[in-house]
Amino acid sequence: MDDHHHYEQLIIGAGFAGIGMAIKLKESGYHNFIIVERDRHLGGTWFVNNYPGAACDVQSHLYSYSFDQNPNWSRTFGSQREILQYIERCAEKYKITPHFRFSTNVTGAEFDSEKGIWNVTTSTGNYTCKYLIACSGGLSQPSLPTFPGIENFKGEKFHSAQWNHQVNLRGKTVAVIGTGASAIQIVPAIATEVKQLHLYQRTPPWILPKPDRPMRNWERKLFRNIPATMHFYRELLYWRNELFATGFVKNPAMMKLAKWAALRHIKSKIIEEVLRGKVTPTYTVGCKRVLLSNNYYPALNRKNVDVITEGIDQITETGVQTKDGNLRAADVIIFATGFYAADGVVVYDIKGRNGIDLNEAWKNGAEAYLGTSISGFPNLFLIVGPNTGLGHSSMIIMIEAQIHYIMEALKDEQTKTATYIDVKKEVQKVYNDELQEQLKHTVWQTGGCQSWYQDKNGKNVTLWPGYTFTFRKRTKKFDATKYEMKK
Repeated sequence: MDDHHHYEQLIIGAGFAGIGMAIKLKESGYHNFIIVERDRHLGGTWFVNNYPGAACDVQSHLYSYSFDQNPNWSRTFGSQREILQYIERCAEKYKITPHFRFSTNVTGAEFDSEKGIWNVTTSTGNYTCKYLIACSGGLSQPSLPTFPGIENFKGEKFHSAQWNHQVNLRGKTVAVIGTGASAIQIVPAIATEVKQLHLYQRTPPWILPKPDRPMRNWERKLFRNIPATMHFYRELLYWRNELFATGFVKNPAMMKLAKWAALRHIKSKIIEEVLRGKVTPTYTVGCKRVLLSNNYYPALNRKNVDVITEGIDQITETGVQTKDGNLRAADVIIFATGFYAADGVVVYDIKGRNGIDLNEAWKNGAEAYLGTSISGFPNLFLIVGPNTGLGHSSMIIMIEAQIHYIMEALKDEQTKTATYIDVKKEVQKVYNDELQEQLKHTVWQTGGCQSWYQDKNGKNVTLWPGYTFTFRKRTKKFDATKYEMKK
């Protein structure tokens, strides 16, 4: 293979994690790296999820890089378009655009123990690298349902993360399947233009009011002229959000206040008593992802919107049939059915030492050390790996902590002289046993629900059972004694 196809670091994914990693590599004097991205543009989640109404449920000033805060956010909570523009600006500002390889799908990666390199195959060519940094994201593989007859539907159908903008919904009868984070944004955005909207709900989400508003001109001017005020505002948001973690991981009984607020929200927004019953969950607040919206419940009150809870039996050529035998015609079906987050399935083959396959290693649930290193897979780093997800704050905090940890590893003198480093098996086991013990007492495991946080066996492999500052503390320093070093 030609020399120009070998890189010190190869980053998979050009979302917040991949771009943040690239920025910090460049700042530290690393220039021989590339970022391969399967889509035609950067942005990851915020490029792909461009459905009507797409926005963030974490405050803009917290859902951004700590090293590049933006004084010009237009709203408290950023829209998809504005967040994508922010990511684009960061890529330009830090001059990492020459490192992108777009429309490049990774098809396999295999570690060569003798040479201490990864052989990476992609749809546009093959590469080798010393360090493989996977930033694919936890919500990157759309989950499509397998209802009988789904392939027979004659109308248009698509997942919310694969929105077909060529389809005009005006005047159409639309079926939306799912009532999660995407659906509660999509439904209000399209309800006013469709003829009829059938919303198929399996389990209702807990929804709190979204404290969103336009940022005032004086606030933006203050943040621009006195950046310290912006940093202070971010800290306020950080600690306010961090308080919610106590209810999630320490004392689920504290979620009673959130339940009171959510029930009050339902009562004030939903007019009909029967509909109130349909949208009121029976599990503890926080067991599933808590959602924020001001316009979802009002949209359900519309005469052209109905919430269907009978359960889907099959999809026919003309529409959706529920288990009570009722067939409702539809011109378009939108699957707001989320992503494969907890299954630990990697869509391309990753083979580590002795040819071990990552999907095989993760057959009993995805595990990593600090969500970053996997035993048996040397010189491989993950960002947004197992048990790094959050239910209460900004994922950018976790991403930056992992980036810092990886940079510390790359700068470590022992790492520099080693052919490869591999986290010790017992270190990974002790760490994950500790995590699972902590998770047992959280609302996610005791709240009486099944969620996408858990794999098919009920193991929570998605969320971090603690505060973000505890994770940052654990990733502050790289400890070479936790790793096997091959010289």
